[in-house]
Amino acid sequence: MNFRNISRSTAIFCLAFICAIAIDQPVKLAILSGFRWESEALSIVLVFNKGVAFSLFASLGEWLKYLEILLIAGAIFYVFWAKLVDQYGAPLGVLLGAGCSNLVDRFAHGGVVDYVFWHYGFEFAVFNLADVLIDCSIVWIVWLHFKKPKK
Repeated sequence: MNFRNISRSTAIFCLAFICAIAIDQPVKLAILSGFRWESEALSIVLVFNKGVAFSLFASLGEWLKYLEILLIAGAIFYVFWAKLVDQYGAPLGVLLGAGCSNLVDRFAHGGVVDYVFWHYGFEFAVFNLADVLIDCSIVWIVWLHFKKPKK
C-alpha cells in the first residue's frame, strides 16, 4: 500500500479510530485488574454488559457481536463510499473506534466492560469511556453539520 495516496481526512479518521481504542482499552484493563473507587455520587465498579445501551438486545446472546461486526463494517464502508470522511473524519473515527473497542470486549470478555456508575440523586446505567466517546462524537458530528462555514 502506498501511504502517499492516503488523503489527509482518511489519515485523520484512522488516527482518531486507533486513538479511541488506545485510550479506552487500557482504562478497561485497569478495571479488569481490580481498580475500584467509590464516592457519594459516583462509583467505579466492574459490570459486563451483554447487551447494548441499557442492556438492550442482550437476548441476542452471541449473535449480538456478529451483528455489531456487520453494522460497524457497513458504517465504515458507507463513511468512505459517501465521502463523509472528508467532512467528519475525526468524529467518525472516534465513533467507530469506540464502537470497535466495545466490540473487542465482547470477544475478549463475553460482554462490554462497563464501570462508571452514577448514583447521586438517581441511579444511571453503568457505562464506560467508549460510551462517552461515542456520545461526544455524535455531538461533534451534529455541531459540524450545523456549523456555518466562514466566508
